[in-house]
Amino acid sequence: MQQPNIIFFLVDDMGWQDTSVPFHTEITELNRRYRTPNMERLAAAGVKFTQAYACPLCSPSRVSLMTGLNAARHMVTNWTLRRDQETDTARDDVRSADWNVNGLCPEPGVSRTVHAETLAALLRQAGYRTIHCGKGHLGAHGTPGADLLNLGFDVNIAGHAAGGPGSYYGIHNFSAAWRGGDRIWDVPGLEKYHGQDVNLTDVLTREAITEIERSVEDRRPFYLYMSHYAVHAPWEKDDRFYRPYEESGLPEFEATYASMLESQDDSLGEIMRSLERLQVDQNTVLVFMTDNGQPKQVPRNRPLRGHKLTPYEGGVRVPLIVKWPGIARPGSVYSRTPVIIEDIFPTFLELAGAAHLVPKDGTIDGRSFVPQLDGSQCGHAGRALYWHYPNTYDQPPFSAVRYGDWKLIYFHADRKFELYNLRDDIGERHECSQSKPTEVRRLSRLLTRHLEETGAKMPVTIATGEAVSLPDGVISGL
Repeated sequence: MQQPNIIFFLVDDMGWQDTSVPFHTEITELNRRYRTPNMERLAAAGVKFTQAYACPLCSPSRVSLMTGLNAARHMVTNWTLRRDQETDTARDDVRSADWNVNGLCPEPGVSRTVHAETLAALLRQAGYRTIHCGKGHLGAHGTPGADLLNLGFDVNIAGHAAGGPGSYYGIHNFSAAWRGGDRIWDVPGLEKYHGQDVNLTDVLTREAITEIERSVEDRRPFYLYMSHYAVHAPWEKDDRFYRPYEESGLPEFEATYASMLESQDDSLGEIMRSLERLQVDQNTVLVFMTDNGQPKQVPRNRPLRGHKLTPYEGGVRVPLIVKWPGIARPGSVYSRTPVIIEDIFPTFLELAGAAHLVPKDGTIDGRSFVPQLDGSQCGHAGRALYWHYPNTYDQPPFSAVRYGDWKLIYFHADRKFELYNLRDDIGERHECSQSKPTEVRRLSRLLTRHLEETGAKMPVTIATGEAVSLPDGVISGL
């Protein structure tokens, strides 16, 4: 059987409802506001997953994608940038855990990194040309993991240590310098576009299509990790799409954000049309996903509660669409069991016929959802999903678990629990830990066992210098 090409189209900071494709059971206000016709086309041709999850922020999600590991195990639990420098902010009660501030590393022995065999490296071993395009944000500046070519990619377009662009504008050389910003954010490798009136999202699309064409010409299966910087800050309008949103009455900032969403959707359409033009669309798996919920500055993804960096559904529930011609049922919806971003790792290996190429140490937390793509199997019904954020950047530290319909959040600083039934209360409005103590104990045991098994690190209580108790330690003291 011919190996399919694989494209992973990952958008940064785009929420569950930031699209005209409804992922809720009903159409929402934001679905009516935004125009993403190419996502609509993709959903009509593939499977829409309505219970897909990522980590609450970018670096953890991206390392989970590349390694198949849960964040509690890889411990890249906050965003990375500079070598040996934390990105957390100070609190009076707790300080962040000793997390892997230097990110993912292709070689052992680099302090405060996770060393793992990457998805790209394994796919290359399976015969794929591996192409990275866009945001890297996997290893801190000055470490081996900052260079995508060290992480299993044959080609790296514009990826480096930073998690956002200096600018989306070619007239500003994709640099933060024009507004007096730190040059560490400058997007590398796109000098031929400097000074031109072009948008970064469009430029990355052009470069990705060139690499697709090269792979097709060479008759090699390819893996394209299309990792857009959009719609991450700085929020800069894409003039190709801005005016209709402005004319509809949206404030400037909201119209700008909407234009950036439509810009990445246009990129998706250009790539799909290129696959058709090159006559490889029927042998290409195309997966659309985002790396966390929407940032707090933009409109909330109601009915979900919360935003990026929070443990609530608005921070971790994300859109996921999979098109696999001949396998994934066109226009279908999968809503029976949840999936999470580390599941992409074993899923793509199975798609490539390379499921046997597991990492050398054999550790994978993700589970393949290939059997769910044709709707014939219901997924991993008895499985729990976990989140771990023992950090103090912008939000209080927490760990969380979802098992079945129930979700338990453990806030580290005040040792408090919140319990929600997502089937009846997707908006997490009705906290029920006091009325459901049995569920709290059951999920607390699951969460504690996971944190122990993965070797997860906890924040430190400043007053005592001791690590915050695991959930069961708090439960037993009540």
